[in-house]
Amino acid sequence: MEPLESAPGGEGVRDADLQEIIALGEDGSCIAEARHRAAGFLARVRTEYGLPVSDRAVDLTQLVVSELVTNARKYAPGPLLMELRIAGDLVEVQVWDSDPVLPVARAADPGRVGQHGLEIVMAVAQGFEVQREPVGKRVTARIALSDEPGR
Repeated sequence: MEPLESAPGGEGVRDADLQEIIALGEDGSCIAEARHRAAGFLARVRTEYGLPVSDRAVDLTQLVVSELVTNARKYAPGPLLMELRIAGDLVEVQVWDSDPVLPVARAADPGRVGQHGLEIVMAVAQGFEVQREPVGKRVTARIALSDEPGR
């Protein structure tokens, strides 16, 4: 990520200023909380640091957060962590859970009801990856902050 030269008031912006780590609860309300926190994070990035964040980017980020947190809540017992970070002209959404089984997108099937979450995430994200961690796994999706042509 390219460091910003100054923030409001002239002080420098550190990478840590453009990221947020959120511990999510173990009940269904954590999905709505995660969407709300993602929208708030992008609003702060837009207003406090002057980065261009389109309304579409906010909507897509909330969709991706919803899908990733829903999957983690559904398939992994225990706590979840969500990290939001600005990386250049992208917002990076990472969701960690305790289940070591890596998710696999299923083949497209218009007749299937449900289980399209990873398909959706992969369709709207500029990048997607899954990695095993010493405990569990981390799923990462990257979404463009702007609506520039060619994105």
